[in-house]
Parts: sequence; structure tokens; C-alpha cells
Amino acid sequence: MNRDVFTAVVNPAAGAGTAAHRITHLARALRESGAAVTVSYTRSLDHATGLAATAAAAGHTVLAVGGDGVAGAVAAGLAGSGADFAVVSAGRGNDLARSAPLPADPADAARALRTLPSRPVDVAQAGGRVILGSVCAGIDAAANHLANRRRLPRHPIAYQLAGLAVIARWRPVEYTLTVDGQTMPFTGHTVVVANAPWYGGGLRVAPHARIDDGLLDVVTVGDLPRHRMLRALAALRHGTHLELPGIETRRARTITVTADRPLPVYADGESLGSAPVTVTIRPGVLRLIGVP
Repeated sequence: MNRDVFTAVVNPAAGAGTAAHRITHLARALRESGAAVTVSYTRSLDHATGLAATAAAAGHTVLAVGGDGVAGAVAAGLAGSGADFAVVSAGRGNDLARSAPLPADPADAARALRTLPSRPVDVAQAGGRVILGSVCAGIDAAANHLANRRRLPRHPIAYQLAGLAVIARWRPVEYTLTVDGQTMPFTGHTVVVANAPWYGGGLRVAPHARIDDGLLDVVTVGDLPRHRMLRALAALRHGTHLELPGIETRRARTITVTADRPLPVYADGESLGSAPVTVTIRPGVLRLIGVP
């Protein structure tokens, strides 16, 4: 791929205008370094996927500029193409950008984009979508839905505020999990299937997850009382929740999650509809710039 030619796929609504502001300065810095840059603004996630696929076919390095939703949509257009890819964080959660962060200063970011190596990373597949971060089915998905529906402040704290509101009226779910062909019942509050460590605006839900190990990390939160749920929510900030009773993790290549009632499912901050959902890993199909 050509690190002299870039296409930036930008969500103009991300971060209340932050995306447009950031790409203006980054594109200028890239051009000053001698690179050619095309800036394309998206009308939808499907449009972002198409723009990315077209850019990859032309041999461009592709930037996703915005939040987690547009990053996942761009990744969908690049998976299997061999194109180099980077995430320029400019959204509310910015969880995907944490896996391969770029410098905040435009000149430094441009230098990193021109020179840092890329390497193969995994994506997850669910509901016809490519997912870079995680899929959640339960109380966290309900909190994400509430944050989006009520248009809470475009800040990571929005997810945590929504989580507190949902906990107050939530009741446990009877799940059935099929993990690599083995079926097991489970009663609890959520199932998170993670390709990367972070979700919900910097919460380390799957602290041991790696985006290049060919596996999904499955985190389950059991039928905890409300006061212990609040403790778990606080521990998520540091990834220490796995030490608490009732929270378990395992690894898988494929998992199907079903539930005893209609249950929202979210992936990378965007709705996937309702359970059941099947999540599968696709190892090494994306080339990401700047992975530590």
C-alpha cells in the first residue's frame, strides 16, 4: 500500500464537529509532508464502507475519522483488502482508537501515519457487520441505547450515567450461550464478546483481549445484586472487575447468545438489533497502523 496517498473517511457529525476540525489540521500536515489526501464525508455507515472499499482498491491508505461506529464501518470495507488503516479519534467513546493511538498533534500524527508499520489484526463478524471492538447483549447494551436515544453529552461519562439509570430498573436475563459448539445456560446481567479491551468510553471490559490473537474474549456478569453491580461498574474503569465474584471470562472463536426476552445488542456503539446473535472471529484480515 502507498503511504504517499491517503483517503480520510470522515463522519461530519462525530464529536459535535470535532471530526471535521481534526481532519482539516491532519490533512494539512500530511500534505505538507508530501502526501496526497482525499477527504470524503460520509452520509451513513454503509456509505463509509463503500468509500473505504473504493479507496483500498485504488491502493490508498485509509483513515477512519470519527467515533467507533465509522471506524467499524471503514474496517468492513477494508477487511481482506491488504490496505493500511488507521483510526483518527474524534467521537464520543473512541474505544477502537485506543488499540492503535495516534499523537494528538497533527504534525506528529502525520509523521506517525507516514512511517509507523502496520500489522495484521483480527475483526469480529456479527449480524452481517464487521466489529473491531466488542459486542454486548444485556445491561450495557441497554445503557448504550439509552445514551444514544436521550442524546446524552458527547463524552465517555454519558455511557456511565446511562448505566446507572438502567441498573435502577434492570432484572437478570436467562441466557443460553453456545461457545465453540458447547451449550451452557447462564443467568446474569450481560454477555460481552470482545475483540479489543475497551468499550463504553474507556472501560477495560476485557483487559486481556488482544486484537491479533485469533480469539474472542467472552466476559459474563452473573446475577449480582444492585450494590455489587455498582461496584463492578466502578472496577471497569481499571479492568479489575474480573477479580470480583460472579464475573467470568473465557475465550472462543465463535459464540451464539440467546436470551429469554427481547434484549438489545450493540456492537462498537451501534445497534445490532436484538438477541440472538452469533459472533465469529476473522483472524488477521485487517492491517492496522501503529499497534503497540
